Amino acid sequence: MTSPLITKLSARGVLVPMRRPPVAASGRIDGAPLVLVDLHTDDGIVGRSYLFAFTRAMLAPTVATLDALAEIALGQRAAPLALERVLRQRVTLQDSQGLLGQALAAFDMAAWDAHAQAAGMPLARLLGATTDSVPAYNSCGLWIADPDTLGDEAEALVDEGGYDAVKLRLGRAEFAADLRAVRKVRAALPDSVRVMSDFNQALGAHEALMRCRALDDEGLYWFEEPVRHDDWRNAAMLRRQLRTPVQLGENLRGVGEMDKAIAAGAASLYMPDVQRIGGVSGWLRAATLAAVHDLPLSSHLFPEISAHLLAASPTAHYLEYMDWAAPVLCEPLRIRDGHALICDTPGCGLAWDEDAVARYRVC
Repeated sequence: MTSPLITKLSARGVLVPMRRPPVAASGRIDGAPLVLVDLHTDDGIVGRSYLFAFTRAMLAPTVATLDALAEIALGQRAAPLALERVLRQRVTLQDSQGLLGQALAAFDMAAWDAHAQAAGMPLARLLGATTDSVPAYNSCGLWIADPDTLGDEAEALVDEGGYDAVKLRLGRAEFAADLRAVRKVRAALPDSVRVMSDFNQALGAHEALMRCRALDDEGLYWFEEPVRHDDWRNAAMLRRQLRTPVQLGENLRGVGEMDKAIAAGAASLYMPDVQRIGGVSGWLRAATLAAVHDLPLSSHLFPEISAHLLAASPTAHYLEYMDWAAPVLCEPLRIRDGHALICDTPGCGLAWDEDAVARYRVC
């Protein structure tokens, strides 16, 4: 199959309302700043992807970076690995992490979407998956809030899709409030429902050890990023000292960093972010690395694309479900009995609700 030629790239910034705006130890986000990417080809196929820009202020720079890369990509074939090689070769002398790395990942995801559409297959099938769903946990709530309100919210999150797992954010100024939050959520849910916890890098090593030791017997499924994402030495110390597994990975910039984190023994569980790990191509390398080391692999954000990738990952663990892109999608990802249902249409299944895009567009 000959891949089509890239004829145009369209990147648009939208600020999407959120049902439960995130309030984590790292701060508050009142709306989802997303960059929607459309990669047009000469055979009429449009490959789609999106990025999360974290703040409204970063929407315009992200769009501009994508537009700059488009000057290199136009006329190239939408063959994902070949396109990745061309783009990365042309930016060798620049810092290919950060904003540029995210833009490269957006191109890669869109190219894989176009490639799967051209093959007439869902991306998961193209990658060799045989399953039509992956286990998911509801990550759309349980932010830093009054602990006394969290029990009811935890029950609501479980009921939204028949989930058997939810995520609770920790990292409050006082440990007593964190402990109360854990106990309120744990008491509201049956033992069969797993409660993941995420500190969002809020703690220093000493405080992390004290808090996590105190929480070790409180029924949490994992401790996510208790210390800085790149403090692999202290993450490894925590992994050795604690019974509850340590999870990290959303901030790993490429498979090279993942390899170093694994070599440092930083975690028992990994959850790459497709935007930071290098798009679909980077994820496939990360999944191979996880398989080599027999490490359970979960996802971070981008559930519509990540569901396909987890389905094709040998050590697939959990999909993190976030509904942030749902308001601008024609068909949001469906959850049934705690599983994300992989679309059976060619590609990733992304299609924009253009009326919603027009309503929320800011650049």
